[in-house]
Amino acid sequence: MNNIVKLSKEVKEALRENKPVVALESTIISHGMPYPQNVETALNVERIIRENGAIPATIGIINGKLIAGLTEEEIDYMGKTKGILKVSRRDIPYVCAMKKDGATTVASTMIIAEMAGIKIFATGGIGGVHRGAETTMDISADLEELAQTNVAVVCAGAKSILDLGLTLEYLETKGVLVLGYQTNKLPAFYTRSSEFDVDYRIDSPKEIADIINIKWDLNLKGGILIANPIPKEYSMDEELINKSIEQAVNEANQKGIKGKALTPFLLSKIKDVTEGKSLESNIQLVYNNALLAAKIAVEMNR
Repeated sequence: MNNIVKLSKEVKEALRENKPVVALESTIISHGMPYPQNVETALNVERIIRENGAIPATIGIINGKLIAGLTEEEIDYMGKTKGILKVSRRDIPYVCAMKKDGATTVASTMIIAEMAGIKIFATGGIGGVHRGAETTMDISADLEELAQTNVAVVCAGAKSILDLGLTLEYLETKGVLVLGYQTNKLPAFYTRSSEFDVDYRIDSPKEIADIINIKWDLNLKGGILIANPIPKEYSMDEELINKSIEQAVNEANQKGIKGKALTPFLLSKIKDVTEGKSLESNIQLVYNNALLAAKIAVEMNR
């Protein structure tokens, strides 16, 4: 494994000295936003984590190497280079063996974080059960990863392009605990709540850290999902978002877009319909999740 996984000097020292570390994905850099906004956002997320007492570890794959702790130059490379593959669990062996570059999804970021010994990960929103999955079987690998990989994930809920009810049912079946940070309802990415309840409302980073630590002390395999609502001032109008999603889903169905191409297509269409407001909301919720993840990581290490 040491021949494949590469830790930055900063991350290696932090882990050796038992300092709090927060993992970050790279799909949002290579596939989530335009350049240079993607790189600026990634570097701002790292800054927020440092300002709140933790060390950021942005994860990606370059020339077949799994990297935990991309440098600023590597983040810039991931942000502006065309053709970087979107990598989930199934893609890792191919990308490593063929010495290709890959941007990590929630699932693959969790895998590499666990290999590195990083216990908490901040992202935007997780994947889930897609609308119409009862016939298409389109279910994100993120959910399976949460069931088996020991990394806690801070997100703004599941992306609202998904079937949130079925996503929660799947997580329940897999035994994944869903905590709401200062909320009883599952956030819906662009909006602060949905009609669906989380398992438990938790009001402080310390309490979340205690739950995470006890879960793994008990040797209960798998992650925990921490749902953190988007800040009020950046929450979008629910009716506008739902209308935008319906338009985007219908267009995707008409064009036969599915699989790993579906989410980027839907998010791009929603950005167009909302005249760019959804992109700003996306950026701000990622910042908010990084802030909470850093606070939890610090508490976990006390």
